[in-house]
Amino acid sequence: MREIVFDTETTGFNPFTGDRLVEIGCVEIENYLPTGRVFHHYINPERDMPDGAFRIHGLSSDGLSSDYLKDFPVFSQVYPEFIDFIGSAKLIAPNAEFDMKFINWELSQVGQTPIPSHQAIDTLEIARRKFPGAANSLDALCKRFSIDNTSRVKHGALLDAELLAEVYLELMGGRQQGLALSGPEDEGPVFSEIPRESRVRHGDVRVSAPTGEERARHEKFIAEMEAESGQAALWLKKQ
Repeated sequence: MREIVFDTETTGFNPFTGDRLVEIGCVEIENYLPTGRVFHHYINPERDMPDGAFRIHGLSSDGLSSDYLKDFPVFSQVYPEFIDFIGSAKLIAPNAEFDMKFINWELSQVGQTPIPSHQAIDTLEIARRKFPGAANSLDALCKRFSIDNTSRVKHGALLDAELLAEVYLELMGGRQQGLALSGPEDEGPVFSEIPRESRVRHGDVRVSAPTGEERARHEKFIAEMEAESGQAALWLKKQ
């Protein structure tokens, strides 16, 4: 099973009001194990960088950080490689609705079909189901699972995707997920997939008539017991 853990950095919160992607980072995993393959690109947003966004990820195209993003390709030059890398794999994101909104808006601007929402899995939703009421940010989950995130001074799409991949594996049961009693996304015990009428429970009684040989052995046993004790079997006495 191939999945892509990914994250994005942007100029703000809403592509429909002019915000753009500035970074995409992807990590490939198969059967809940990292393969070592990654996709990473900085993107020239062709606009200025708001101070609030700059403080989060430290990327800029408007005089700060030596106009760092102006040296990188625009999205129309990046998307073919991105689409080829993700293929039809499930996309795992820390806030899937936000990331998919930006990806699909950018794809629409270059005449490409949007990625269907059912292809994305939101780790925040999984974490909220597993740890209701707890802090479930990426930093909080790294702390919960003892994942080293000391290098995360600022947000970065590839670094966050790599950390999220480790978090996702833990959310799904760790590297020994296949031995766990829970199904994908903590949807309940694997046992629940067995049809109810087919389940065997401790204490179930097999109802079937004894054979003639079994009945004869039983009667012989009772007779020998009665002869030895000098009294009838208790369960045969009339109440």
